[in-house]
Amino acid sequence: MKWRTILLQYCFLLVTCILTALEAVPIDIDKTKVENAQPVDSAKIEPPDTGLYYDEYLKQVIDVLETDNHFREKLQKADIEEIKSGRLSKELDLVSHHVRTKLDELKRQEVARLRMLIKAKLDSLQDTGIDHHALLKQFDHLNHLNPEKFESTDLDMLIKAATSDLEHYDKARHEEFKKYEMMKEHERREYLKTLNEEKRKEEESKFEEMKRKHESHPKVNHPGSKDQLKEVWEETDGLDPNDFDPKTFFKLHDVNSDGFLDEQELEALFTKELEKVYDPKNEEDDMVEMEEERLRMREHVMNEVDTNKDRLVTLEEFLKATEKKEFLEPDSWETLDQQQFFTEEELKEYENLISIQETELKKKADELQKQKEELQRQHDQLEAQKLEYHQVLQQMEQKKLQQEISPSVPGGESKIQPRM
Repeated sequence: MKWRTILLQYCFLLVTCILTALEAVPIDIDKTKVENAQPVDSAKIEPPDTGLYYDEYLKQVIDVLETDNHFREKLQKADIEEIKSGRLSKELDLVSHHVRTKLDELKRQEVARLRMLIKAKLDSLQDTGIDHHALLKQFDHLNHLNPEKFESTDLDMLIKAATSDLEHYDKARHEEFKKYEMMKEHERREYLKTLNEEKRKEEESKFEEMKRKHESHPKVNHPGSKDQLKEVWEETDGLDPNDFDPKTFFKLHDVNSDGFLDEQELEALFTKELEKVYDPKNEEDDMVEMEEERLRMREHVMNEVDTNKDRLVTLEEFLKATEKKEFLEPDSWETLDQQQFFTEEELKEYENLISIQETELKKKADELQKQKEELQRQHDQLEAQKLEYHQVLQQMEQKKLQQEISPSVPGGESKIQPRM
């Protein structure tokens, strides 16, 4: 089921290939070399959440399509370009009625879910009179013009939407990390402003000391180099470094045995290098920075090895990479502590943005406070009116009672004369 591996891995950043039925091409392993190797768990790995708001819908559609033998056979032979171009979406017209019925139901459920999301959002904004159906246009992973039927257009849109969204995922992560670092520096500087000169010098000294401690780590091997992989071979796999064999290494770390190293399997190879720099027990080591370093390493190796850019490393691509000079004699790897995340100009611009946002939030808070005070004033006024009306009502009831029951005259005779 190569098609599904390619589709999911291309569309899903960090998603493990979830097919296990397709057997990988057997690789002869010298049993004498791996006699002491620890067996890698090859059980089926559940794909993690992609972060897409239509993640569950996408997975369900793929699961249903897999049940159709014709569609399955066509996609087994497909390459990534055929999947991306939308040509394979036309094969949906040939699937069984039973499969189409299931897809129709999935689409109706997804449309209903999106409508609920829209309604909840609009209700929170107290908007009324909005055409919820028209707002479905904002979702580009399904055809909103036909909310009842799942068509080839829906499959095409689903693939293209996921591809587009996830292609920009790494870039978005880098941008978020940059903002994180700028916010850290902004908060540090703002804190220093609250201190007297003596305390400020102490904090600055502590900051520099933590920086030095973090930077004093062992040398980090270049990701994807022979030295880096041999270290994994020796320390993780428990094998003799003198017996390092790229083909065997690939087989050992193709965890789900699908014939590819996906991005998640690649990232697992960098754990030893990251542990040289980051320790969650150390105050000076930031685990957010560690994940950014992991992302940089994975991107670098993919750029060097993944020649067809399908986000998967085949055995052929892997072996070709081990023949390059960069594999045998790599440049030194610059870790994040040797990088400049932002310029002073960028930090200043970011702080200005924060200031604007804080001003807007304060303005909204002031408006809400005024609304609260006005509501309290109206409440107090209503309570006063209520009390006044209550007092008037009591007075009226008392007068009415006095009129109905007149007091007796002297001598015990009533002033009211009996009727003749």
